[in-house]
Amino acid sequence: MSLKYDLQFFAKDGPGGEKTEPATQKKLEDARKEGQVAKSREVSNAAMLFALFIFIGTAIAYYGRSFLNLFEVVYNRIPEWTVMYQGEMPYATIYSGLNLIVRRFLIIVLPALLIGFFVPFIANIVQVRWSPTTKPMKPKLSKLNPINGVKRIFSLNSLMELIKSLLKIGIIGWMAFLYLRQNQDKLLIIMDMPIMDALKLLSSTVVSLGIRISAAYLVIAAADFLYQKWKFSEDMKMTKQEVKDEYKNMEGDPQIKGKQRQRMMEASRRRMMQQLPQADVVITNPTHYAVAIKYDPDLYDAPYVVAKGSDYLAARIKEIARENNIEIVENKPLARMLYANVDVDQIVPPELYQAVAEVLAFVYHVQGKV
Repeated sequence: MSLKYDLQFFAKDGPGGEKTEPATQKKLEDARKEGQVAKSREVSNAAMLFALFIFIGTAIAYYGRSFLNLFEVVYNRIPEWTVMYQGEMPYATIYSGLNLIVRRFLIIVLPALLIGFFVPFIANIVQVRWSPTTKPMKPKLSKLNPINGVKRIFSLNSLMELIKSLLKIGIIGWMAFLYLRQNQDKLLIIMDMPIMDALKLLSSTVVSLGIRISAAYLVIAAADFLYQKWKFSEDMKMTKQEVKDEYKNMEGDPQIKGKQRQRMMEASRRRMMQQLPQADVVITNPTHYAVAIKYDPDLYDAPYVVAKGSDYLAARIKEIARENNIEIVENKPLARMLYANVDVDQIVPPELYQAVAEVLAFVYHVQGKV
């Protein structure tokens, strides 16, 4: 009795072997389109908390006055409302009073709300650059699979998130404990202080503690960001087989091939235009075609084409020829034959020797070379 087995079964990460190759640019771009990027939520949260506590610390006097004014306005309107309606306020009056409170409250906290919105937004852009995508929002049946859900719960990533949460709670709790213990003498007499002094002390303590905790949170967030970048890089790694398959697919992509051909044509055209000043003569149609010919017996036994082009390129060839004092000869049939049958750097075919030789003889005679 014999057992069939596949050695690939024992390879890490399935077919193709172990994922040891860095992710290609195409895979990174595809992952980005799917919303997979190296990003830490802790950076956004920490930046928001730090910015909020800094803002509240600088605007604490403004908030104190604003909330006291709001309390005074509401408190002074209560007797007016109750006397006017003999202790029973109708629904419209209650709605009007609540509307006044909510509007005043929103105006007061609006700067803090704007900070809470824009700071995380900017922090995310700094991490991953601006590239919005809606694909992560699309429903996927795989997310409803209970087996996949259990795997996510008991995965290494979940364990790391648990460790990270415990670390955050431990560090932040320890910092809060140390700070409160250092200031316990002030806080213990808060009940014996006037109300305004007690509120000032309490608010300054909360803001000062919040800034310290936020600063520590920023350090944790920076470490988490570095970890997320490393983890994303590891997750995106590919097997050697995956790299080979992707390369084959890219080679077979018509768009990629088209771009490669375009780049090759542009390089060939630049090289051709650089060689053009060496030509002996330019034979034209005269408007549609232009073919530059050179005869160098040390290089070829027959004249050869240095450059050729039609329409705009033909006009450019004639322009460069004039700049370099190269003779331009009009010969419509010969120009068309050369353009259609002879490529750049190829010699003139035997059937056109006579016609090309006559043109070169004429040019050499004009230039006094013969």
